Amino acid sequence: MKYLVLLCDGMADTKNPALDNKTPMTVANKPYIDGLAKKSVVGMCRTVAPGLKPGSDVANLSVMGYDPTKSYTGRSPLEAASIGIDLKDTDVTLRTNLVTLSSEENYGDKKMIDYCAGDISTAEAAEIIKSVSEVLGSEKYKFYAGVSYRHCLVVDNGTTDLGTMTPPHDISGKVIGEYLSKSENAAPLIELMKKSYDLLKDHPVNLKRIKEGKRPANSIWFWGEGTKPDVANFKEKNGISGSVISAVDLLKGIGKCAGMETPEVEGATGYIDTNFEGKAAAAIDSFKRGIDLVYLHFEAPDECGHRGQPENKVKAIEYIDRRALKTILEYLNASGEDYRILVMPDHPTPLDIMTHSSDPVPFMIYDSRKEENGVSLFDEENAAKTGIFIEHGPDIMDILLEKKSI
Repeated sequence: MKYLVLLCDGMADTKNPALDNKTPMTVANKPYIDGLAKKSVVGMCRTVAPGLKPGSDVANLSVMGYDPTKSYTGRSPLEAASIGIDLKDTDVTLRTNLVTLSSEENYGDKKMIDYCAGDISTAEAAEIIKSVSEVLGSEKYKFYAGVSYRHCLVVDNGTTDLGTMTPPHDISGKVIGEYLSKSENAAPLIELMKKSYDLLKDHPVNLKRIKEGKRPANSIWFWGEGTKPDVANFKEKNGISGSVISAVDLLKGIGKCAGMETPEVEGATGYIDTNFEGKAAAAIDSFKRGIDLVYLHFEAPDECGHRGQPENKVKAIEYIDRRALKTILEYLNASGEDYRILVMPDHPTPLDIMTHSSDPVPFMIYDSRKEENGVSLFDEENAAKTGIFIEHGPDIMDILLEKKSI
């Protein structure tokens, strides 16, 4: 038996005026997903437990079968694991975004123009993080370069009692002052952020980007604090091997902490320009090498939601369907092996609020051995109409693996 989890990050949404008051899932032309949905068990699942923030960290841990109330220690440590940072028990890590802020003189008066600095390239970002490390780094504060705008700070003997360290994608277009933590413990970190603006506003990489009409990465932004993660080995827990295929450090970090493979895919960007075909090929390669379960993660719908791009969010879903799922289905059908496929988002990223919500998400489970009475179109409304509801998100993995029934 082979298992595929097709995780369409942030795909779920609310009805949007730009889409004739429909959701992107409803509008998207996705014949392969909808074809499976006709024969699948379809319902809704709560991936974010009450009291938890609706981040991709919490939600993806849940889909992978890990209870975030027991295993989650913060977002940044999972990303640190992906980068290959060996954390001490006393280390605290923080996600370090490269962002674009407006040019007001006082730091608190600036606006969050772009939480990802215009999709800065990994090579450009590495130069900037190197400069940040040389000037602002120390024995206590160590910076590590990641992918694109996503990087990491490790604080020696740090604390997670930092007040509210707001994710930058939650405050797009807003003045940042009221979102800067007022905690005394966070004061040194806020000071590093302020100093980074003075360091980076005239950085050669940014001057070149401005000349090319691109947004500069003129500040660092800290959030997602946490400590060394506690994630059980996936194979020991489930009795099968697994592979996580993603462009995002967070997902790779979860995979590495769980002892799963995390293959690199050239051209995987985490946005709508990602290498869909390459990720599908990596999934097929994992199956060919004997991996039992592939967790194939696509960030594109989430990024389009954060940017308020309805047409691109629809397009991202369509690309996943015809440029990735189609190819994998052809392989699985030709392999002669039985297989089960779970298709779902981790959380909604509604276009109207441009950030995550905690609402339950639609799911579908297809089994090549069965023909269930599913739905003709896989979207939020049809999934809710089935009346099937999984309250405890981590149960979804046990249901996929047939350890539990719905």
